[in-house]
Amino acid sequence: MTSDAQPFLYDIGKRTDYVGLGHEEQVEHIKAYICKPSSVTDKAVIVIHDIYGWQFPDIRYIADLVAAEGYVAICPDFFLGKKPWTSADHWAEFRDWLKDRDPTKVDREADVVLKYLKEQCSVKKIGVIGFSWGGMAVHHLMLKNPELKTGVSLYGIIRDSDDRYNLLNPTFFIFGEKDHTISYDQIILLEKKLKQYCQVEYRIKVYPGQVHGFAELKPDDMKPRDKPYIEEARKDMMSWLKTYV
Repeated sequence: MTSDAQPFLYDIGKRTDYVGLGHEEQVEHIKAYICKPSSVTDKAVIVIHDIYGWQFPDIRYIADLVAAEGYVAICPDFFLGKKPWTSADHWAEFRDWLKDRDPTKVDREADVVLKYLKEQCSVKKIGVIGFSWGGMAVHHLMLKNPELKTGVSLYGIIRDSDDRYNLLNPTFFIFGEKDHTISYDQIILLEKKLKQYCQVEYRIKVYPGQVHGFAELKPDDMKPRDKPYIEEARKDMMSWLKTYV
């Protein structure tokens, strides 16, 4: 995601009525949304929010979907109480807003969440997924934290690090064909460099006609022409997670 581009091309204002199935909890210095499956499990997935933050209804919907697949799903507030972006904010101010919300500075919070999952939820295998800003955080964590067994980065990549291709564990990158923040050339470069440097399993997939943020939409917000690709992306994401976690 570039700092001078609009991360979303669709209106988010109407999608504010979803009530999550989980609950909020304080995890050391971090607030988090947690949703647990109906049966006991030793597997968990950290869900990293986009610029709209951990309370955004769509990200909680995703966490609930992950929990329904048999994982403890936790969506921490990686902004640590700082104001998330809103549809009323001005894009000219986005670069300044982003300065103290760096997706490559999430290591301490990730460690706190990992500790909580292992000690309080008896989890043994943990994966991570993230969207846009969260996708960049996933890319970063998969380069730095071997405790994460796998990651899925949805329309978010690190672009300014020389070692951004040395993934530690299997990682899946999901993109929309019409994402105005990540060009096709950048995707091709990512694939080329991963082939050259990456020593673990990875996958890159581009979904036809889809814009930035497409995979977070709830069913009532999907356009008929986009629904098959949104559902396919989610199915692919869950299949990847189930392969490694």
